[in-house]
Amino acid sequence: MEESSAEVPDSSTQDDVPPLAVKDINVLLERERSEGTSSPSRDDDSTLLNPGTHSSILEDNTKSESGLPEGRSKSCGLCFSDGKCRIDYILVYRKSSSQSEKREIFERNIRAEGLQMEKEASVTNSDVIFLKLHAPWDVLCRYAELMNIRMPFRRKIFYMHRRHKFMSRMEKRINKFRGWLPRKPMKFDNDTLPDLEENESFTAPFSRSRIHHFIIHNKETFFNNATRSRIVHHILQRVKYEEGKNKMGLNRLLSNNSYEAAFPLHEGRYHSKNSIRTHGAENHRHLLYECWAWWGVWYKYQPLDLIRRYFGEKIGLYFAWLGWYTGMLFPAALVGLFVFLYGLFTLEHCQVSKEICQATDIIMCPICDQYCPYLRLSDSCIYAKVTHLFDNGATVFFAVFMAVWATVFLEFWKRRRAVLAYDWDLIDWEEEEEEIRPQFEAKYSKKERMNPISGKPEPYQAFTDKYSRLVVSTSGIFFMILVVIAAVFGIVIYRVITVSTFAAFGWALIRNNSQVATTGTAVCINFCVIMLLNVLYEKVALLLTNLEQPRTESEWDNSFTLKMFLFQFVNLNSSTFYIAFFLGRFTGRPGAYLRLINRWKLEECHPSGCLIDLCMQMGIIMVLKQTWNNFMELGYPLIQNWWTRRRLRREHGQKAKAGFPQWERDYNLQPMNAYGLFDEYLEMILQFGFTTIFVAAFPLAPLLALLNNIIEIRLDAYKFVTQWRRPLPSQAKDIGIWYGILEGIGILSVITNAFVIAVTSDFIPRLVYAYKYGPCAGQGRAGEGCMMGYVNASLSVFQVNDFEKRSQPRTTGSELIGEAVKYCRYRDYREPPDSAEPYSYTLQFWHVLAARLAFIIVFEHMVFAIKTLIAYLIPDLPKDLRDRMRREKYLIQEMMYEAELERLQKERNEKKKKKDRAHHKEWP
Repeated sequence: MEESSAEVPDSSTQDDVPPLAVKDINVLLERERSEGTSSPSRDDDSTLLNPGTHSSILEDNTKSESGLPEGRSKSCGLCFSDGKCRIDYILVYRKSSSQSEKREIFERNIRAEGLQMEKEASVTNSDVIFLKLHAPWDVLCRYAELMNIRMPFRRKIFYMHRRHKFMSRMEKRINKFRGWLPRKPMKFDNDTLPDLEENESFTAPFSRSRIHHFIIHNKETFFNNATRSRIVHHILQRVKYEEGKNKMGLNRLLSNNSYEAAFPLHEGRYHSKNSIRTHGAENHRHLLYECWAWWGVWYKYQPLDLIRRYFGEKIGLYFAWLGWYTGMLFPAALVGLFVFLYGLFTLEHCQVSKEICQATDIIMCPICDQYCPYLRLSDSCIYAKVTHLFDNGATVFFAVFMAVWATVFLEFWKRRRAVLAYDWDLIDWEEEEEEIRPQFEAKYSKKERMNPISGKPEPYQAFTDKYSRLVVSTSGIFFMILVVIAAVFGIVIYRVITVSTFAAFGWALIRNNSQVATTGTAVCINFCVIMLLNVLYEKVALLLTNLEQPRTESEWDNSFTLKMFLFQFVNLNSSTFYIAFFLGRFTGRPGAYLRLINRWKLEECHPSGCLIDLCMQMGIIMVLKQTWNNFMELGYPLIQNWWTRRRLRREHGQKAKAGFPQWERDYNLQPMNAYGLFDEYLEMILQFGFTTIFVAAFPLAPLLALLNNIIEIRLDAYKFVTQWRRPLPSQAKDIGIWYGILEGIGILSVITNAFVIAVTSDFIPRLVYAYKYGPCAGQGRAGEGCMMGYVNASLSVFQVNDFEKRSQPRTTGSELIGEAVKYCRYRDYREPPDSAEPYSYTLQFWHVLAARLAFIIVFEHMVFAIKTLIAYLIPDLPKDLRDRMRREKYLIQEMMYEAELERLQKERNEKKKKKDRAHHKEWP
């Protein structure tokens, strides 16, 4: 399965290949056998087979595969030139590099560890050399034991609980009924996926002394490709390249450009001319493409065991989490859609929107200085109806539901992760003691102290130095947050200025919808600013993290992750927070407006409320950001790989790439980004925040997230399988620091949704009016009939003669009512101009304010209590998993005991036979 038939084209295909203007250097270094592993490695032509002899791969169009050298035809797959030794790892370097001495020592020490090597030059660039590495059986066994790699040693015996006869009969009837139903379309055929034996076997840490206990059908396939690559990488990280302490490791050689790239090979091509249903999969990469990365299977479950086998547990856990998050979005999206449809179906019965649409005699005050005209309240009829779609009686229920949903999602993910950790043998896995980062070592090499774990001296960072760097880094974080606030302030000034500009615009469509046009353009400009600042934040986060000098790579990753999340979260949500909680709250009143720098009047909410602005902000930002992220994730690698293929076709002919060996094709793919899965997690975590934090204002956010994630899973799968080099398989027990960030977002979402309902929406003012001031006051009920007169009660009266000179509108409003407007209305609870205290707050204002504060306190405490109760009631480990773990531990002990007894019995029988044989020879 490792070497597919698509790797070596047949002669009929080769006949059509045009000539290549490339020299077949065919640099093959003779692999050292066990008796000759001490010869040095060199980068010059003295290590080549037939050095100095160069011949083209294909001389003319009629040359067939039979004309190729035997070594090349065999090396086009996944093995050395002998066609037997599997390639476990590839190192790439340039002969023109100045680090040849370090490479020479490094490669000599690689052979001393027992790895076999073979060199071959690139068919497109003679300066590029591929170093192929193979780990023999004894090396794999030795390091598998050192690394405590768990391997299968006995087939699992599935334990079935005893059932009552009644339950057994019920199960038979249910299964019979299921047989009449169509087969589940989301599941794969069992015949399609390979038999992943380690998932159906008990496993134990590998031991050479007990090798007879393990299931070894074939030594070549006992350690799968991912495990072999991980073992070879483990060796390379501990091989020295210079004499001296800590001068070791492949990562250091990659950072100083001794090697240009290092990667395990993909298992052949990902596509085939033959159907997978009729001919089967040629390799695991082909199977992953057909069952996972192909767009035609977007509705099917992910083959997580196969993903884990090919890419490792860390990437497998990411896709498991992404799939779990996407699946949990289904109920949230359905409830959000129900809230939206409820608003749609009750639109005709909404008393508030009816009154707004019928209020042709209510004249609203201008929303900006001079250029904005007087408006009828009925002109905002459409916006009032749109607001009702999101702000209706089901909004509070949906906010509570989403807070509970976030808790259920995290709690059940812990259970799902525990099941995966059990199935993937990660329950007892512990991370190895990490190596010190080279930068930390170079900075603090003069001062050492004893490592309490390894007992070896290591560089030490003083307490004062560490915390002084943390203070500087924290100051940098706060400074960048101030930059975000400054950017938001710039957007606010833009909104204030352009609302007047659009009000005086020549185009009637813009002039009549000046506030919506201002909001729409401000959101688009805000999105552009967000994307530009994200580039700056990445560089600043990198600078601040390096300034802190973390000791290990995991500490560096956690520090960088926290900074990048904080920067991008504030950058993405700062404008949304402004619109939700500050827009229209501190504008003052007509005749006494608050101004920026005593010049610009602060922006007011739309006559139908501020929620429409918040909905526009969330909808536009969410759609644009997800579209941009998807383009950058897949479009950018596709364009780069397309350009590489175009260059190769232009230089070497249309079908040249078909004859390239696997390492050449993988080298031409894009490497996985420098931060690993960071970008993938960050995108989804920010989306989770957008889906939960302001969901009360935009119930369709979970639906948009669901649609995006269905596409995102296949985009990421396609990218990993087809566009990226194969990443190094690595292990992990969970999603790391991201889980803590998700919990923090869940807590923040409760607070923000409480404030959105209480402050941004009109839910509380309507409730107060219905129970205290409306027709049903004192009756203990609040239906649509109780909202009659609400619009008039929520608007205050202003006398136009009291306008400031710079706020005086240029029109008198005579075009609306046939005479000059004397009084206009505005959204607030203030006394009329002819009262004893004109324009002072009314009693209704204080009632609404008290009700808002009370709602925030009650809502938060109630939701937090529900979240805590749910988290307490849902155990982290499912009961059946706990029982399986206990039973497996018991069975493993029994099996190991029985196997040891069997071995001792066999030894005793052999000794007895020898003794009987010797005793028999004593007689003539």
